[in-house]
This record gives sequence, C-alpha cells and structure tokens, in this order.
Amino acid sequence: MMSASRAVISVVAGALMRDDGSFMLGSRPDGKPYAGYWEFPGGKVEAGETELAALIREFDEEMGIRITDATPWLTRVHHYEHASVHLRFFRIWGWQGTPQPHEGQQFAWQTPGQHTVSPMLPANDPVLRSLLLPDVLQISCVSECGREQMLHTLAAREQPGWVMVREPQKDREQLAALVGELSDIIHPKGGKLLVNADPDWLRGWPVDGVHLSSARLAALQERPAHLAWVGASAHNAAELARAAALGLDYALLGHIKDTASHPGQPALGWDACAAMLAQDTPLPVFAIGGLQRDDLQQARAHGAHGIALMRGAWQ
Repeated sequence: MMSASRAVISVVAGALMRDDGSFMLGSRPDGKPYAGYWEFPGGKVEAGETELAALIREFDEEMGIRITDATPWLTRVHHYEHASVHLRFFRIWGWQGTPQPHEGQQFAWQTPGQHTVSPMLPANDPVLRSLLLPDVLQISCVSECGREQMLHTLAAREQPGWVMVREPQKDREQLAALVGELSDIIHPKGGKLLVNADPDWLRGWPVDGVHLSSARLAALQERPAHLAWVGASAHNAAELARAAALGLDYALLGHIKDTASHPGQPALGWDACAAMLAQDTPLPVFAIGGLQRDDLQQARAHGAHGIALMRGAWQ
C-alpha cells in the first residue's frame, strides 16, 4: 500500500481535437511504466513552469507540433503502483505541424465511444467517457418556447443532440407524455434524453439519464444505479465538489450572465466560473445562464466543457 505522504507528481495531458469530434491517443514508449498502454499525450510539469507551458513543451518534444489553441478541461488525481499523479487535462483545438513519433510511440485518432486501441491507461477511463458529452446541452422550456416549437425544431434537425427535459410545472403523468414524444424524435437519430426529475420516476421511461437539481444533489446519498448518465446543477464550489464525490458525469454551473430565470440575483460571471473550475474539478462542467451558442468558445477558455442553453436552444 502506498504511503499517504508520498509526493504527488504534477502532469499535463492533452487531447488533440478534430472538427469531427475525434481525438488522438498515444502509446507509452518502451522503458516507461505501463509501456504499450494508450493515453492522452503529455508529461511532467517542470519546476517554475505553468501547466500550459508544460503542455506546449511536451507536445513539441514528443511529436514535433506547436500548440496554438488549448483550453483547460478536467483535473484528476490517480494513484498508480509507482506514483500518485495529479493530471491536468487540456483539449487542444489548434496546432501547427503533423504529429511525429519522436519517442518511438504510436498515435491513433479515435472516435468517442468507439475506441480501437488497447489497453488504456487506467486513469483515462472517466476522461474518455467525458468526451461522449456534447458541446451544447439543450434544456426544454415549454412554458416559454412552446411545445410545438420545440418538437418542430428537434424534428427538423439531422442531429438532435442531447436534450434535458426541465418542466417543473408538469406532474409525473404530463412529464412522461412529453418524454415519450421527445424520445420518438431524438432516439432514432442517435440523440440522448435526460430528465430533471426524481430519479425514481424514470424507471422504465425511454431516457438516458437524470439531471438533479441542487436540492436533489444535496439530499442524494449515492449515485442512482439504474441510470446511465447522471448530472446535477451547481452554484458554488461546494456543490461542484458534492457532484464529483458522488461520481456524477457532469455538472451545470451558473448562472454566468444575467437571465430572466433568476431576476434580481447577481450573475456569477466568467472570472468566478474560471476560478471555481481551476480548483481541481474532476468532472466536465457546462456553463449556464444567459448564454447563446456563440458563447461556447468563451466557456471553453474559462475551463468549461461546454454550455447549456434553455431559450437559446430553440431560437
């Protein structure tokens, strides 16, 4: 058993991202622990070096490319037999050059959920799962946007994406009826359907997961085992930590900007959002509140996985 006082090694890792959503993995070279295992490329942060500077240096040394656009993403701590590692993950959107195996490793472009290489480095399993999440999480708002407008908009889209049903004014029977209609549109096209409700309501419903309000998150003792995807709303660092401790798949953080849903309540703002997400957040976080689709890059730059839209999703 490893000593609790053992030093933690600070490491950065990056996912090269292509426009089609695919990403790059690399094999670990001979002579290193877990040689032959596949991982997100990266390496140790040197003394006096920022994490971004370390990422840029490592990708230059390992594969001869120059990173031009990278955004912070997730932080995880993993305990191996040989070391404890603090991993800061970035997603890399822009680079110059073509990856070359400078250390005798192999590279492979992968599609989320359809991995063709193995074995994987153990620390990467939850990170690989996070890449299945969308850039934009769409939230229903029938009372404002209209049921017919929402259904028509989804039916017209070739890819409906991920939709969260949030209709607190509906009772269980009404909610089930709406979920059934949405499932008939979304699931045949490969989309995902989440519902903001009591997890026990969703047994037997055609859904992919549940979204928990902050109140349900506070009352939850363990992750609902009968649902594939579980996320929650958070408004502060303590709630983000609670979602992470329960092993949830994602969280929503906000509200980032002023929004009609929270009249008179001060917005969190991008700086506070970035400060929270820099505190070793191990799960992907969607920024929410007063946002539009063109806020996606801003959200990523401040450490968010993506954005969640309510009214903006149906305009």
